[in-house]
Amino acid sequence: MSWLDRVRNALPFAAKRDTADNLWHKCRQCQQMVFVKEWEENLNVCPRCDHHDRIGAKQRFAQLFDGGLHEILPAPAAPEDPLKFRDTKKYVDRIKAARASTGDRDAWQNGFGRIDGRPVVIGVQDFAFMGGSMGVAVGEAFVAGVEQAIKRGCPYVAITAAGGARMQEGTLSLMQMPRATVALARLRRAGLPYIVLLTDPTTGGVTASYAMLGDVQISEPKALIGFAGQRVIENTIREKLPEGFQRAEYLLEHGMIDMVVHRKDLPATLGRLIAYLAPEKAA
Repeated sequence: MSWLDRVRNALPFAAKRDTADNLWHKCRQCQQMVFVKEWEENLNVCPRCDHHDRIGAKQRFAQLFDGGLHEILPAPAAPEDPLKFRDTKKYVDRIKAARASTGDRDAWQNGFGRIDGRPVVIGVQDFAFMGGSMGVAVGEAFVAGVEQAIKRGCPYVAITAAGGARMQEGTLSLMQMPRATVALARLRRAGLPYIVLLTDPTTGGVTASYAMLGDVQISEPKALIGFAGQRVIENTIREKLPEGFQRAEYLLEHGMIDMVVHRKDLPATLGRLIAYLAPEKAA
């Protein structure tokens, strides 16, 4: 930065001008340019083609909790580089870069608040943090969220978005699958519901564990949901897969999920489900 730029930025009247980068958003689906303000007011859904863009915990909590009011629940400490892993970069450097870009400690955050006046703990997986990959920190946070739901006597809602297990943590990342399953068994013994909202994309080991264990399975429209990739499956079975395979609507038609819900309808839908599934606990 030149001395002139530094002086200009320090002046009180030298406010940053709106540019094409912060005025417009290009839809990943239809490639149309949309005003950022219009896109954000539409809950990060394209008003042209209805594409549901990926969002993180901050936006989810603001949309789902009554009035956006919530308490962020602290995540327990977890080892950051248990295997001292390195590929083209050190794993610790990848974590630092992800934290710098997202502002979060890891890919899973829990929040406590109310939906339609009923208490609920919501856990959100953020694809922006290393593809939402499931490592020890994600497993610890998930279990902590379930324990908070049990402690507070309310449902647990998991919002998933992941490319699968975190390769840099090897077998330790895969161990989070049974850990999550055991935690959910405790939630069910407590008589509390577990609701899953699958978002784009939910794949790999996450799909093979807590993402598909909900009492009710919801998905956003056209979300990619599956275990192995479509190309891998086609190469294995040597057949062409149907149109829309692994998309939410296909899974709904074939009984793998219970409903596909537009983002704007999620608070009302979740409120209704919580009232049905936990009327006494949530009263």
